[in-house]
Amino acid sequence: MKFVGAHVSSAGGVFNAPLNAKKIGAKAFALFTKNQRQWKAKPLEEKAIASFKENLEKSNILPTHILPHDSYLINLGHPEVEKREKSLEAFIDEVKRCELLGLDKLNFHPGSHLKKISEEESLKLVAESMNKTLEVTKGVTLVIETTAGQGSNLGYKFEHLAYLIENSIDKSRVGVCIDTCHIFAAGYDIRDKQSYEDTMKKFDTIIGFNYLKGMHINDSKSKLGSRVDRHHSIGRGELGETTFRFIMNDERLEDIPLILETIDDSIWAQEIELLYSFT
Repeated sequence: MKFVGAHVSSAGGVFNAPLNAKKIGAKAFALFTKNQRQWKAKPLEEKAIASFKENLEKSNILPTHILPHDSYLINLGHPEVEKREKSLEAFIDEVKRCELLGLDKLNFHPGSHLKKISEEESLKLVAESMNKTLEVTKGVTLVIETTAGQGSNLGYKFEHLAYLIENSIDKSRVGVCIDTCHIFAAGYDIRDKQSYEDTMKKFDTIIGFNYLKGMHINDSKSKLGSRVDRHHSIGRGELGETTFRFIMNDERLEDIPLILETIDDSIWAQEIELLYSFT
């Protein structure tokens, strides 16, 4: 069974996210557990945690179909020690917030080398940061997201993610999120059946479907291999509807959160309905 949703707002309190998901007919959702544009956030209060869990029950969405996203400020591969440690502290806090909410995943972008060190050196720093996080947290899987490779961002090659998994101290608590827009912009074609299967075979060979914990379902404004991260609504970009028909009928993608981050949240309900119509 497919579990489709969107990255919904948690404005006013994290407990609002499940209700916002329910309003659009979602069977899964993503959220920020704090303001994604601020380093610090006040701790989650017991009342907010209880309300989140209560509203989650009302939404009929299981915790395993929720894919929280960390702050965009965090860079676990930062070449400067002080800034990397600041990122690590914030990342650990995000994981612990997931623990408190009863969520078992945290989705994050691997990081950026900022053109100050090599990709290899930065990936090593990301792996070290992940391992430090795994040592002081429990129960939450660190889900590395594929990126478009814009600027100096890591994660645009499946090999980058495979390296981070390989160098993890606890492979049972690491996973991957495929973003359809990002992999396309990074050069992985998924527009026709053969290209889709070739890309998925590469993913399985290099990483393995056992590590796939979620997907971001986005069309792309950017061209194949452009390394430019620009999302679009389903069927209105370079990918077209065909790609999403493949996804909705791919048995390897069962029982994981499939999350819309498309650009017009006013049509998310229609997009969810459209995606389910493909099955």
